[in-house]
Amino acid sequence: MDMLREKTREVRIGDVLIGGGHSVAIQSMTNTKTEDVEATVAQILRLEAAGCEIIRCAVPAMDAAYALKEIKRQIHIPLVADIHFDYRLAIAAIENGADKIRINPGNIGSRERLQAVVEKAKEYLVPIRVGVNSGSLEKPLLEKYGGVTAEGIVESALDKVRMIEEMGYDNLVVSIKSSDVMMCVKAHELIASRCPYPLHVGITEAGTVYAGNVKSSVGLGIILHEGIGNTIRVSLTGDPLEEIKTAKLILKTLGLRRGGIEVVSCPTCGRTQIDLIGLANQVENMVADIPLDIKVAVMGCVVNGPGEAKEADIGIAGGIGEGLLIRKGEIVKKVKEEELLETLRQELLNWKR
Repeated sequence: MDMLREKTREVRIGDVLIGGGHSVAIQSMTNTKTEDVEATVAQILRLEAAGCEIIRCAVPAMDAAYALKEIKRQIHIPLVADIHFDYRLAIAAIENGADKIRINPGNIGSRERLQAVVEKAKEYLVPIRVGVNSGSLEKPLLEKYGGVTAEGIVESALDKVRMIEEMGYDNLVVSIKSSDVMMCVKAHELIASRCPYPLHVGITEAGTVYAGNVKSSVGLGIILHEGIGNTIRVSLTGDPLEEIKTAKLILKTLGLRRGGIEVVSCPTCGRTQIDLIGLANQVENMVADIPLDIKVAVMGCVVNGPGEAKEADIGIAGGIGEGLLIRKGEIVKKVKEEELLETLRQELLNWKR
C-alpha cells in the first residue's frame, strides 16, 4: 500500500517528530480548567503514564495562556495550545512555551491578526496546526457545494494553508474533522495527495465512550489503513484516559504499533463455569503496566480453551472451581479458580521466551 503518511514533511513538536517515516503519535486533550495548573498537570501526568505523546490544552482566556509556562515545567510531553477567536491568546501561548498552536485561521480575525500570529510562530519556530471542522465551514463553500461536504472541508483547509504559506511560513500540521465518519474518511482521501504537511486525524464530537469508540475505531481504522495520518486523537465525552487506551489499541490492531500485552477472550457461552467477564477485565487491568509484547488468552471453559489459546503466548481457561494455565496451546498446570489470576500474574512477571 502507498503510505502517503511517509511522504509528508517532518514537523517537530517539542521533542516529538511527526510526518515522514515517524510513527503515528497519540494525542489527547485535557478537560480541566487550564488555569488550574495543579489539576491540569495531574491529569497530564496520568495521560503520559497511559501512553499519551502530545497533549493539548484549551486557551480560552489570558490566564490560561500564562498558566502554560508552569504546566510545561512540570510535564514531559509536548504541549499544544488550542486557540479560537483571539489572536492575542495565540501570541501569549507561544511566548509562554506552547510547543505548537492549534488555530482555525477563519475565526482568528483579520489578515493582519493572522500575520501577527504567524510572525510570532516563526520567531519561536513553533508549528501551527491549521484546523478546520465541518461545523465551521464558510458560507460561500456551503453554497458552492450545497451544504457540508468532504470537498468543501478540503477546499477550506487548503485555502487556510495557502494564506499562511503566503505569509512565508510552512511549519504546518493540518487537520480536517467531521462528526460524520464517512465524510471524514472521504475528506482525508481527497486531501492526502494534495497536502505535503502531516495530517492530524480524528473524528470530531465522536460521542460517549461507547459510541465514540465505535465511530473513532471505524473512521480512524479506515483512514490509517489507507496509509493516511501522522498523529491521532480519539475524541470521547469522558475521561481522556479512555482516549489513549482506544488510540493505542487502534494502532496495535492495524499493526502500526507494537508493545504491550494484548488480551484476547472468548465471548462466553453456556459452557462457561466461571465469571469470565469479570476475570477478563481483571486480567486486562492487571497487565496494563507489564512491559511485554505478548498475547494473553482468557478462555471460559476447558473444552475449547486449550485449542483456542494456541495462538496466544499464554492463557488461562476456567472450569468448575478450577482452571488451566496454558502455554502455546499446551496445558502447563491445573490450579484452583481463585488462584488463576495470581498464577497468571506470576507467570507474566517471570516471563522468559
